[in-house]
Amino acid sequence: MDNVNSNLGNIEIDDVDKYIIEAMRQDGRIAFAQIAEQLNVSPGMIRVRYNRMVKQGLIKVVAITNPLNMGYSAMTMIGIRTDGERLLEVARLVAAFDEVIYLIVVSGRFDIIAEVVCRDHNDLLKFLTEKLYKVNGVRESETFVHLKIEKEIYY
Repeated sequence: MDNVNSNLGNIEIDDVDKYIIEAMRQDGRIAFAQIAEQLNVSPGMIRVRYNRMVKQGLIKVVAITNPLNMGYSAMTMIGIRTDGERLLEVARLVAAFDEVIYLIVVSGRFDIIAEVVCRDHNDLLKFLTEKLYKVNGVRESETFVHLKIEKEIYY
């Protein structure tokens, strides 16, 4: 490992930090002692660095679920076009719906992309007609149904 620092905004990370991040990205439950052994450093050093990176907002360890294995059979990405002056308000309102698990404001053909999970196609239809289309400022949307998740990486 080289000792060159990377600068992410005001957060500097070195190769040890990068190793910790990658090890935890692969297995969020990996023991600090195991990482320390791989790097030939003390577990205390790994704990201090981990706590610093959490405090800085650089990393967050969470459980990731698979909605398809939890009874949700309708996963979609929805591209949403809005009235321009209402863009951020629409984004905030749509993000508040329980079915929305990911939402980004984007440039291009759509103004907003939302990932939505529903129990089935009936619940998806209900979400579209009773929630999304009732948001003032939503002009139109296009729904892309997930057929297969080929790759999923969390950074």
